[in-house]
Amino acid sequence: MIKILDKDLKEAAGKGIDEFLAVFTQAYWKEINGELNADAMSKLNGHQNALLAYSIFREEMNDGGFVQLIQNGYGGYFFDNPFAKAMRLFGAKPLSKLVYAAKKIYDENKKELERETTDEEFLSMYVDFEDFDELEEEFFMIEEETTNAIAHYVDENISLFAEIV
Repeated sequence: MIKILDKDLKEAAGKGIDEFLAVFTQAYWKEINGELNADAMSKLNGHQNALLAYSIFREEMNDGGFVQLIQNGYGGYFFDNPFAKAMRLFGAKPLSKLVYAAKKIYDENKKELERETTDEEFLSMYVDFEDFDELEEEFFMIEEETTNAIAHYVDENISLFAEIV
């Protein structure tokens, strides 16, 4: 089990929700040596994997939305794994619904969305896949509420995410 120092957790919690969650995800990245692959994922339990996935999802969405997330190789990671189900379990039901809606677009256009692109082709994908726009806007509207729900779930079930020492 991944260990987190109680003093580090309390200090981070005092700074805010983002910092509180980052204590966990930073420990996970350290445990997997910064590499996200099958071997690394096996070092984390399902709850830890889901929390790490949320941090990646949030970062990708804030940087470039679904097109970037998929072009960066995360399509299967989010849409072919139980990420949406885990988010529902964590109390983030609106995010779960949003991911399922995005999965439908992804599944219908997977080959095109995952193909190698030039910078120009990549940028044109934002026009070609405008169906994602509404979902991205929705994500930005629910992001704070979602992060709060996830932080609450982690706090209420902390032993599933790390051993606090």
